[in-house]
Amino acid sequence: MRSIVIALVLLALGVIAEAQQMKKIPVIGYLSQGAGRGLGDEAFREGLKDLGWFEGKNIVIEYRGAEGKFERLPELAAELVRLKVDVIVTGGGGNPVGFAAKNATTEIPIVMAVIGGDPVGSGLVVSLARPGGNLTGLSNLSPELAFRRLSLVKDAFPKSPHVAFLWIPAISDPSSPGTGRLEETQLAANELKLNILSLKVESPDELARAFENAAKQRAAAVMVPALMVNRYQRQILELSLKKRLAVSCDQALDVDRGICLMAYGPNLPAMFRRAATYVDKILKGTKPSDLPVERPMNFDFVISLKTAKMIGVTIPPNVLVRATKVIQ
Repeated sequence: MRSIVIALVLLALGVIAEAQQMKKIPVIGYLSQGAGRGLGDEAFREGLKDLGWFEGKNIVIEYRGAEGKFERLPELAAELVRLKVDVIVTGGGGNPVGFAAKNATTEIPIVMAVIGGDPVGSGLVVSLARPGGNLTGLSNLSPELAFRRLSLVKDAFPKSPHVAFLWIPAISDPSSPGTGRLEETQLAANELKLNILSLKVESPDELARAFENAAKQRAAAVMVPALMVNRYQRQILELSLKKRLAVSCDQALDVDRGICLMAYGPNLPAMFRRAATYVDKILKGTKPSDLPVERPMNFDFVISLKTAKMIGVTIPPNVLVRATKVIQ
């Protein structure tokens, strides 16, 4: 009898050891509005490596990109939920991507690498300190951001009191940052004694008319939110060159691509690397509701002298010296 008990104990220990060896590899669902992997995705993977997570070894990443078609996001988010991933990370695309994930599940933890605008006002989280629910992440909200962007435009082009601000309904409803951005920009304009030309864009034709209006009003620059740049990259570049209008964007990457003349905003690679820390904590047992939403710490101001030459403008030296990067 004793030998049977010993045998059973040994068998149980063997089963436990085998189970430990066959421990499930965590799966991350990565949802974005883009078509392929970008700098943010690369920074996220680097952040994971720094924490001991190596794709294909001890962690799996399921990528789903909407290829610029925002209407596909709910379907792709639902697909990740059906795969029963351990955590969903929303990459490029801002709040529409976050809402697609949030609407798809209340169980799977969600980490937003970049939350656009006011995450509380938009309804993504209950509060920054205690997000509640299953979603947390990093917000690009900064109280002085709109003022800083507009003041840089004013300093770069001091002769014109007019600045065009473009927006589209998809990012200007209560569930996204557009409305807040427009209001913040208008408040900053009042303080800086500038006139904001609010131009709604719902199609390529309206984008062309918006640039036409900005040119007629002799706007100092056209401010274009990141989601609109993602949607109309080629057209924005062509219209900027045709109308010889400076374009101010949110992301340094769009200056590197030659789409925009200048950009001031949070350092996005740093935010994506930080998002990896959130994922690491969640995989180790921390609830997303216990992880505060963080605000950006590092900012970039990038100017392209190449683009300036192409549209025939000169950037004052007192603006150039403030840039973290100048593209020759």
